[in-house]
This record gives sequence, structure tokens and C-alpha cells, in this order.
Amino acid sequence: MGSVVLMKAVAVLFFLSLSGFVLADKVKEVKELQIGVKYKPEACELQARKGDKVRVHYRGKLTDGTVFDSSFERGDPIFFELGTGQVIKGWDQGILGMCVGEKRKLKIPAKLGYGEQGSPPTIPGGATLIFDTELVEILGRGSKPKDDEL
Repeated sequence: MGSVVLMKAVAVLFFLSLSGFVLADKVKEVKELQIGVKYKPEACELQARKGDKVRVHYRGKLTDGTVFDSSFERGDPIFFELGTGQVIKGWDQGILGMCVGEKRKLKIPAKLGYGEQGSPPTIPGGATLIFDTELVEILGRGSKPKDDEL
């Protein structure tokens, strides 16, 4: 009888430990865009705004730490027009207001990333994405934005 109780206790502990791993993984999932400023230059002559053509270095990771893409390693930042849908929505929102040289960590929920379909084979459906970003350049502009343009 004692071994049956012990086996049940082990089974319960095993189930709880698995549940803990599942819960711990869900804690990493985000519901809204989270922006963490990691470095901001003292002088900020220009801030990125909608319609700007920008160059951004990035490292994209899944919540388990798996890197799925990185411009840093290639030495080739991505070039796109901000706020026009050329990149995922989390980027269009998360890069706004950045200064040249600024570094941000973006935690992007699936709804602002690749959604429930993901981007197989590297990004599973429903994935929260984590990007380390650095604004390298703002092209074709020479004036400070007004507050309502950010």
C-alpha cells in the first residue's frame, strides 16, 4: 500500500513539474508590445517617424532563446519605410521615436508579429518574438519631428 501512495505522489509531483514548465513558458508570452530602451544617445538630433526610410540592425529570438535571424552577424541592417507595413506591426510601432544609435529590446506578441500562422519553418504559430534592435540610420530627412508626427 505504501508503494501505491508513493507512486501517486511521484505522479502528482511529475504532473506539477510539467505544469510549472508550461506556466513558466506562458509567462514569457506577451499580450501587448513591450519596448525596453537599452541605450539612448545623449544627443538625439532625429527621431524615427512614420514615412522615414530607416536602417535597423536586429537579432530576432523566440522566447526559448532560439535566434531565428540576425542582421548583426551578416553585417547588413534591414532597410524599410517605417509605418507602411513593409515589416511586422510590432516593428512599425516599436521603432517609432528611436534616435540614431539607440538600442531597444522589443517583445512582440503574435498578433503584432506573424500571428497564429507563424512563418514556418523558423517561427511557430502564435509565437512571441523578441528583437534586439539598433537604429543605424534615418535616410532622406533633416528636420526634427513635431510631437504629433511620432
